[in-house]
Amino acid sequence: VKKLDYIFNGGSGGNIPFNSRYFDAAREAATEPLLISVMRNISDITSELIGGVYHGLGDNRTTLLPTSGTPMSYDGTQAFRTVMFRYPNAAAYLTPLDFFVMLDINGTDASRYRLRGIVTNERFFPTTAAIRAAWVEGGLKKQFKQTRNPDWALLDYKCELGVRDLEHRLAPQSLEIGGKRYKIDGEEKYIEYMGWSFYTSYSRTLGLMYYDIRFKGDSVIYELSLQEATAQYAGFTPSAAGTVYQDTHYSLGTNLGTLVKGYDCPFGSTFWNVTHHEGNSSVVNTDAICIFEADAGYPISRHRFEAENKYGFSYLGTVKASALTMRSIATVGNYDYMFDYSFHVDGSLEVVVRASGFIQASFYHPDQKRFGPRVQEATMGSLHDHILTYKADFDIVDTKNSLEVSRLVLVNQTQPWYPELGFFEQMQLQKSTMKGEQQFNWQPNQAAMYCVVNPGANNSWGEKRGYRIIPGRSNIHLTSLDSPWTKHQSPFAKSHLALSRQHDNEPYANSHSNVNLPLKPQQDFLKFFDGEVVENEDIVLWFNLGMHHFTRSEDVPVTLYNEAVSSIVFAPQNFHDRAQDGDLRNRRWVSVDRTSGELRFDSYGVELPSQCRVEFSEPVLGIKKNEGGA
Repeated sequence: VKKLDYIFNGGSGGNIPFNSRYFDAAREAATEPLLISVMRNISDITSELIGGVYHGLGDNRTTLLPTSGTPMSYDGTQAFRTVMFRYPNAAAYLTPLDFFVMLDINGTDASRYRLRGIVTNERFFPTTAAIRAAWVEGGLKKQFKQTRNPDWALLDYKCELGVRDLEHRLAPQSLEIGGKRYKIDGEEKYIEYMGWSFYTSYSRTLGLMYYDIRFKGDSVIYELSLQEATAQYAGFTPSAAGTVYQDTHYSLGTNLGTLVKGYDCPFGSTFWNVTHHEGNSSVVNTDAICIFEADAGYPISRHRFEAENKYGFSYLGTVKASALTMRSIATVGNYDYMFDYSFHVDGSLEVVVRASGFIQASFYHPDQKRFGPRVQEATMGSLHDHILTYKADFDIVDTKNSLEVSRLVLVNQTQPWYPELGFFEQMQLQKSTMKGEQQFNWQPNQAAMYCVVNPGANNSWGEKRGYRIIPGRSNIHLTSLDSPWTKHQSPFAKSHLALSRQHDNEPYANSHSNVNLPLKPQQDFLKFFDGEVVENEDIVLWFNLGMHHFTRSEDVPVTLYNEAVSSIVFAPQNFHDRAQDGDLRNRRWVSVDRTSGELRFDSYGVELPSQCRVEFSEPVLGIKKNEGGA
């Protein structure tokens, strides 16, 4: 038995400096006397300037809600708290106030805590006396007034937007009409579906994780898991400029919440609870994971063989596409991240993340539009990045894998059957294998294909069996590469992809405490890349999904899932001898009889029901209470 510190490589093992620890209720209580003292001293100013006062959380005179973000330290040798104020209502994130109190809160002796300064009107005041002097001189102005009414920011029906024709009818639904085509061992958290098999687990820090993923019995991925959800903001306020969130710090997995049947997930989905421990009890978040098979909305494959007859074809083949999806939604503060893992019938695996929820807005200043647009009367949408980091420990057939790179290169060449052209330009493949551990980015114009292959396993045509890494929508990395707030603790977010050797002492890209240690991280992802060979080895691919959030007025009341989305696909690349759609019976093969000219078809035993009776019940009436906890 030894300390669980071998997974942290930053030099301090499992030790976390007090100044960089989670800002819990005890630390908040320790800072309260100083914050109350500052705010009481200028309550007449805040009452007039921002329409509220603060006398402490338990004081009924208080009309403002204090909050603060991260980081709260640089390297653990100091601690600071930037307090921003909001009105205490459901629209708090969308109605920021132009008032910030900056505190130095080093160590455990609260008597040594001090005021660093106050920020308002785009000015910094080191003392309460300084802000009072500016107030007396008329140097502080209230240009725009925030509303205390949150109704406009709620996600309920807004009749003032008008009425859409026929929108009173129930929207289309995805239903498993033929019954469930997947099998679940609830005890082992094991699932089988159309050739796929895998195990799942749940982490309070990371949420849903996948293990031993196989297709038709062959190993594809040993581990697939989220590693971090990072958001970095920009702006000309202490909170916007200095805010970086890493949601493992807030135990992202514990924030998986109840999913509404028929809305968050299709009717008929299978639902799982998740359980985590809080204090001395277990907390059960009910219906926090859903599992469902859904029609893809397009055929997986099809072709029409043209012919000169009344149908215009001699043969027509079309194969139905579907996928099994596991979904969870983590609401961490203002954002609702939707995580989808979809297992397609052709052997491809898709990872999708979407973001909804409130934006963390800033107070509107007309001269700050370089950081985002005005989205409400006194609110500006703050420019920010979302970066979701994942780990994929590939085991293609076995653990001896390589990353093969196929680049599109242009060459000038001649061909004897085109003598009149002389030299002409043409593209061709230039193949190579990554030799050493490294971070790297997608090529411009997607002019390179990255494929995890097994050099010792070929298909029938002599090609190395592998899985291709296909970028989907919005594959980005962190914009800022040298910010003091993400300088050394977030290298995993600063490239599209990274390749490393698998080591048991490198299980995670990040530490849940790293967000408060940007200059001296407890876990240093860069140390994974120490020159080891990655050819024909057990390798791990780290990849980023995310969005540059160019905020807009349509982010009010909440950001929309259909646009704030990022994805990646892992698809067979010579893994088989042919496409894996031939054994799917949900298809139609249609031919035209050459003699009679009549249509013939084969349904392969999959018949359509003559009628389909569907019974629905109001999903809200089935929402269960969480169990345990406070």
